[in-house]
Amino acid sequence: MDNPIHRRCTLPCLGLHAAAAVLLLLLLSPAAVTPVASHNDHGEHKNYLVIVRSKYEYDKNLHKNVSSWHASLLSSVCDTAKEALEADPSAMTRLIYSYRSVVNGFAARMTPEELEKMSKMEWFDRALPEQTFHLLTTRTPQMLGLMGGSRGGGLWNTSNMGEGVIIGILDDGIYAGHPSFDGAGMQPPPAKWKGRCDFNKTVCNNKLIGARSYFESAKWKWKGLRDPVLPISEGQHGTHTSSTAAGAFVPNASVFGNGLGTATGMAPRAHIAFYQVCYQDKGCDRDDILAAVDDAIEDGVDILSLSLGHEDAIDFSDDPVSLGGYTAILNGVFVCAAAGNTGPAPATLVNEAPWLLTVGASTTDRRFLASVKLGDNVELDGESLNDPNTTMGGLLPLVRDMSDGQCLNGNVLKAENVTGKIIICEAGGDVSTAKARMLKSIGAAGMIMVTPEVFGPVIIPRPHAIPTVQVPNAAGQKIKAYLKKTRDATATFVFKGAAFNTPKSPMVAPFSSRGPNRRSRGILKPDLIGPGVNILAGVPSIEDVDQLRNAPVPRFDIKSGTSMAAPHLSGIAALIKHAHPNWSPAVIKSALMTTAEPTDNLRKPILDVNGRPATLLALGAGHVNPKRAMDPGLVYNMTAKGYVPYLCGLNYTDDKVNTIIYPEPPVSCANLSRLEQDDLNYPSISVILDQPPFTATANRSVTNVGAASSTYAVEVNVPASVTVEVNPTKLTFKALEEVLNYSVTIKSANGQALTAPVEGEMKWVSGKYVVRSPIHVTTGALPPAPATRKP
Repeated sequence: MDNPIHRRCTLPCLGLHAAAAVLLLLLLSPAAVTPVASHNDHGEHKNYLVIVRSKYEYDKNLHKNVSSWHASLLSSVCDTAKEALEADPSAMTRLIYSYRSVVNGFAARMTPEELEKMSKMEWFDRALPEQTFHLLTTRTPQMLGLMGGSRGGGLWNTSNMGEGVIIGILDDGIYAGHPSFDGAGMQPPPAKWKGRCDFNKTVCNNKLIGARSYFESAKWKWKGLRDPVLPISEGQHGTHTSSTAAGAFVPNASVFGNGLGTATGMAPRAHIAFYQVCYQDKGCDRDDILAAVDDAIEDGVDILSLSLGHEDAIDFSDDPVSLGGYTAILNGVFVCAAAGNTGPAPATLVNEAPWLLTVGASTTDRRFLASVKLGDNVELDGESLNDPNTTMGGLLPLVRDMSDGQCLNGNVLKAENVTGKIIICEAGGDVSTAKARMLKSIGAAGMIMVTPEVFGPVIIPRPHAIPTVQVPNAAGQKIKAYLKKTRDATATFVFKGAAFNTPKSPMVAPFSSRGPNRRSRGILKPDLIGPGVNILAGVPSIEDVDQLRNAPVPRFDIKSGTSMAAPHLSGIAALIKHAHPNWSPAVIKSALMTTAEPTDNLRKPILDVNGRPATLLALGAGHVNPKRAMDPGLVYNMTAKGYVPYLCGLNYTDDKVNTIIYPEPPVSCANLSRLEQDDLNYPSISVILDQPPFTATANRSVTNVGAASSTYAVEVNVPASVTVEVNPTKLTFKALEEVLNYSVTIKSANGQALTAPVEGEMKWVSGKYVVRSPIHVTTGALPPAPATRKP
């Protein structure tokens, strides 16, 4: 059932200024209420998030719940007359959401005049205009060490596959009938679960225990958006992320024969609670996101997974992921968020708040191999999702779209020019599946898709309507050079299927957004990376392909993005939560970060797509290592309240700090000791040396969760341009849960300003435990972000 304080309000905004009159709104029909004022209300209505300065206090004679209080505040400034209501029935739904936990305020539709009047009210803090956010497997369980020699081995034995843990997914809809959400063999959700499922009882089960849709704000923002009765969308994103985090075992999963195996999520026995906040081609509305997080916390989720974010760096007090995330960790809920897909340019990262686990994307060690064999017998490697048994029937004529290379203009690419031929196309423009669909319609036999140069060796294959090989840019240039010099050029494709344990894996994905952290330079982001390239997981169908190939609808597709990396970490966090139910969100985050791997499967530094070792701004602490994270030795713990002095240290106003920490009691930074960013008890160390004498000291506290009696010795590895002193150099613990402190002083070696950022690492070592923290030293100059970026 709904919470009695229901936030999808349909209370009229009738210009009632008496508190007693407001109470009548809960009892009488609108026609029975007589407005006290009649004013023109035909101005343009827009959605606003209104932050309230005062705090709700229960009063049975006035405001029995938060919703009625917010309704009274809104009514005090809305001058909607009966005549105006008849002309604009939408005025009946001015109060969109009344928030209980994530923020002290409400979402409402108002005219500019009403907003101006509201701004003069004593209770008013500020109003934020509407904002749109964007949505940012059969192999990864083996790659990450979750499985042993057979199903259920490896780390899954330790964690019982996350049984009983509830993962809340905020996304764009879910295909509830997918086999990944089969509840067979699952235990009922724990007694604490208070959520609901808007699907019928035969669809929801012990796997998919909750499914709700949020569209109250979105439907006013995007005219014509239908009111979804069920949390379904026509897209694939939400089904893919949900099955990645906690999908059940599904045998014989593949994409047209590729990646064949048993598909499963990271935590196959965890429960899924789904919250639809995004809509295909329209994005995700801020106020709907806040409403979903508000409900998810009260529903009883343990983990929140958000593969969404804004295009730009947003103040923590304005960002729904930051606001909702803080309230979540205040309630013991671990929050995992995607870093964004606008790399490899610097300063493109989103979801920067330190209480979030911000996840970048990496490649896996699986490749879907295929090659282009030219008429001169040169064979160039690429990847393809064509059925490995596909044959081309020998060499075929090779041509190129000489107009713009996009292969989308059917007027230029006439049938007589491409029928029966292989055509070379450039990536970009419309989606590549649309290119293949158009080429199929005019008779092309195959397509070579040339990957952008910025992607380096990383290829993100898609299933296509015609045989296709996608090649790195360097190989594409060789193919075009051959075409230019060869009369009657020919080529054919060789499809080789999946290959595993490919060297130099993982690698940072080219699209994965990079730091530095624009809102808090003293906090290194991303926190770490996880699998996010060519991830096979559940979908309703494959867009633009099924109907053209006359193939049975596959229930799996391969997708790439930090959207795919985040649910990997959410599922892994669920495994840790099951094994250590008393660990705080900060401890789980610390365990994941300090055990992350900075090296690939050749034991060399993880590479970026340019072939050089990835920087900390791309890599964070490293690539997730679930097995080590389960037993980290030492952890960096802190409560949600520990972030308050840090926020004051960022020079946030009291109003902004109190917006973030709500529903905690209000604070005044003047009465608190401000905490410098580098002193936040964070698992990584990031300092800014931009002022003489170019030195900084970071203080840390570690908690022993390894061996009761143990001694850790420090090891530091940094370039000669800086010196690092750790005090003390040894930490001796006598009991579990004992806390010890240490400091790290970082100096410019020559006492002069640094000419470039410096990277290194610090380790606390004791027997089997290696507790690693990356060290990032910056001059403070923020690199410019691209002028325009799209997620």
